[in-house]
Amino acid sequence: MQVGIIADTHDNVEAAERATDLFAEEGVELIIHCGDFIAPPLLSSFEGFELHGVLGNNDGEISGLEATFESLGNESELHGRFGTLELDGLSVAVLHGESLAEVDAIAESETFDLVCHGHHHERKLTEVGRTMVLNPGAHFPTVPEEHRTVAIVDTLSETVRFRSVLE
Repeated sequence: MQVGIIADTHDNVEAAERATDLFAEEGVELIIHCGDFIAPPLLSSFEGFELHGVLGNNDGEISGLEATFESLGNESELHGRFGTLELDGLSVAVLHGESLAEVDAIAESETFDLVCHGHHHERKLTEVGRTMVLNPGAHFPTVPEEHRTVAIVDTLSETVRFRSVLE
């Protein structure tokens, strides 16, 4: 399965739409959003996909986000501040990641194959023991171009590719 990972869209509807177009081109079946949507109207960009997300430190309209997630259908779910998924045998933890110590502790526990987070507005892929730690990048206007990316995870080969939303 191809899984799209995105974070920190910060109400940037154009970037979210470019990302979902890219995900559609790549055959992505499910999208994980690592928080900081900001407001519910952004979520319309993800219609047609199964979307799983967590809340970020800038997500304030929680009841509106919850209602919009429900309206997306396709088993979409807002998981609160922390979510877990099992995808083709790959165990995935999702959080916004304000605290890198928390991200590191989850990775070091080796409970998950993949830990996805955002918040720091820099794309990054590292390994901690058997766990991949992934920040897909961000879409805040002041983020440098090299970090205005999303990630695509192939659950069978357990590989990650970054794609620019600016292409």
